[in-house]
This record gives sequence, C-alpha cells and structure tokens, in this order.
Amino acid sequence: MSSPENHTVVNPLPPAVVALFLVVLGVEATFSLGNRGLVGGPAAVGWRTVAIQDYGYNADVLRWMLQNNIWPLEHLKRFVTFPFIHGTFTHALFAGVMLLALGKFVSEVFAQWAVIVLFLLSGIIGALGFTLFAGAQPWLMGAFPGVYGLIGGFTYLMWLKLGQMGEKQYRAFTLIGVLMLLQLIFGLLFGANSTWIADVTGFGAGFILSIFLAPGGWRRIRSRIRRN
Repeated sequence: MSSPENHTVVNPLPPAVVALFLVVLGVEATFSLGNRGLVGGPAAVGWRTVAIQDYGYNADVLRWMLQNNIWPLEHLKRFVTFPFIHGTFTHALFAGVMLLALGKFVSEVFAQWAVIVLFLLSGIIGALGFTLFAGAQPWLMGAFPGVYGLIGGFTYLMWLKLGQMGEKQYRAFTLIGVLMLLQLIFGLLFGANSTWIADVTGFGAGFILSIFLAPGGWRRIRSRIRRN
C-alpha cells in the first residue's frame, strides 16, 4: 500500500494547459477590470473593442489578403491571437473551463508541446473553415475552435481505446454529438451564427492532427502503409 503522503487531493494540471488558461484568464481579467474602471482609467472601457479589432479574426481580411496576395504580419497574427480574445466574461469563463477539462485529459497522453500545437492549429484551421461560410458577421474570437480541437483529440483517444477493447468505436463521438445538439438547441432559442462552423472544423482538425501528434502516431501510420 502506498503512503497517504504520496497522494494529492487535486491532481496537478499540466503546465501547457495552465499556460493557455492563464493567457485566457489574464486577457479577460484585464478587460473586465478595465470595463469597471478599476484599471486603465476612462479609456480602459473600450479595451475589449479595440482588442477585437486589432487581434480578433476577420474573414473579410483574409479574403482581402488572398485577392491581393498581400500578407501583412499585423493580420497574420490574428490566427493565433483570436483564441485569447472573448466577447464577454461568460464567453471566456465557459471556454476556460472546457480548456482545463479537455486539456487535462488530452495532456495525460499527449506531450506538452503537442497539446499547444493541437490547440493552436485547430484554431487556425477552424478559422479557415469559418472563412468559407462566414455570413454577414465576419468576426471570430474566443478559444472554442481550439477547445473543440482538444475535443477532437479526446475523441481520437477514446476511438483508439474502444477499438482496443473491441467495443463499437462510434461511441467515441458521443461528446461531440451532445455538444452539437446543445448548439442547435441554443441556436433555435437565441439565434444562431456561423461561428459554429469554426468549432466543427476545429474538432475535425483536432481529430486528424491527433493521428500524428499522439504518441506512436507516426509508427502506426508507417505500419499501416507497409501492410497496404
């Protein structure tokens, strides 16, 4: 039997997940405190709006860059900054909680660097998918496309586990199915927007990227190629 001193009440969170969460929390705390006049003076009330304009993702901007073949860094940076800008405190809170939960699970299998890559690349690909179908509202912000990428990683791990156990692997997609159903219900009740496209694209990207980022991923791919 192991000593009680070797156990902690709460399992420590992986550093990569904590780092991502702290960035989300720090940015939102700055906006919230500024909006209440606690920091930054009167000008701080507009910090969130300015940040969205400068660091949020805009599908029209990408279309402009594609049409003109001009790629200024001030706009390219939006691909990696928009996940840390949220429209409201509630938006940031839900995204942060899901980031901690899914990130912790994925980090138990993935390397720390792989979790960050999975989150950021899923967000980037989610933004590209959003660009294809964005309607009258071209703005995209928040961590959800990256979080859905982590859900894709979670789903991939469950898919592998169910396959090893001889169970039906489609059950691995239960979580994303429930989340999409909830999004549909909220959309019907409160009005939908096209940002869900970024979430779904981020999920798909996360699932596919996990094939390569998961430990032993390249080995499994090479083995399948050789068998074929």
